[in-house]
Amino acid sequence: MRSWGNRSDTYVTDEPLYAHYLARTGKNHPGAEEVLAHHEQDWRKVVAWLTGPVPEGRPIFYQKHMTHHLLPEMDRGWLDGVENCFLIRDPRDMLTSLAQKLDEPLLEDTGLPQQVEIFELLRERTGRVPLVIDSKDVLLDPERILELLCRELGIEFTREMLSWPPGRRDTDGVWAKYWYHAVESSTGFHPYRPKADPVPDRLQELYERCLEHHAVLSPHRLGGE
Repeated sequence: MRSWGNRSDTYVTDEPLYAHYLARTGKNHPGAEEVLAHHEQDWRKVVAWLTGPVPEGRPIFYQKHMTHHLLPEMDRGWLDGVENCFLIRDPRDMLTSLAQKLDEPLLEDTGLPQQVEIFELLRERTGRVPLVIDSKDVLLDPERILELLCRELGIEFTREMLSWPPGRRDTDGVWAKYWYHAVESSTGFHPYRPKADPVPDRLQELYERCLEHHAVLSPHRLGGE
C-alpha cells in the first residue's frame, strides 16, 4: 500500500470494507469501536464508491482489501470491474504475526479460504488466471516483481514505488495505531527474513489447513520459478 501510495498518479484506500465486517461479525479487534465510528458500515455504499470515479481525478485507484472482509452475503459481481491481484504470504510467517494480535485466530481470520474462493470464482468467470504475488518474492526483488505487476496491469512502472517517506498517511484507516507500527517507520521494502518464531502448538492444526489453501495459490505467483 505504501508503494502504490507513493505514486503521484494513484489514489489509495485502506481496507474500506473493514467497518462492515466488524459490524456484521462483532469481532473484538483492536480499535473496533473507532473503526465503526469513523468508517462506512454499509457495504453497498462502499462498493458504489469503489466502482465509481477515482477520487481526486487520478487515473489509478489502489484498493487494499482483506478477503475475509468480503463476507458471504456480499455480492461478488463488482469484482469484475476491477483488476484483482492476490497477495499471499508463507502461512508460517503469517500465523506467527497474526497470533500476536489475535489470541485464537480461526481459519477465516487468515483470509486464505476466502482468497481461494474468490480466486476460483474469477478464474471461472474470466477464463484467465488472476494475478498472484508472494510477499517473499516482493521483498527479495521489489523492482523486478513490481515491474512485472505493472506490465501485467498495462501501466508504467515508476521507481517512486520502491521508497517512500516514513510516517502515517491520511489514507490510513483509524486502526493504523494498532497495526502499522513497522509500516509507519519504514521507508522502503525491508530485506526478506523468515520468522524465527515457531508456530505455537495450539495453532498447528490451523497451520496445516492454511498450507492446503496456500498451495492452491502459490503455483500461480508472478515471477515464480
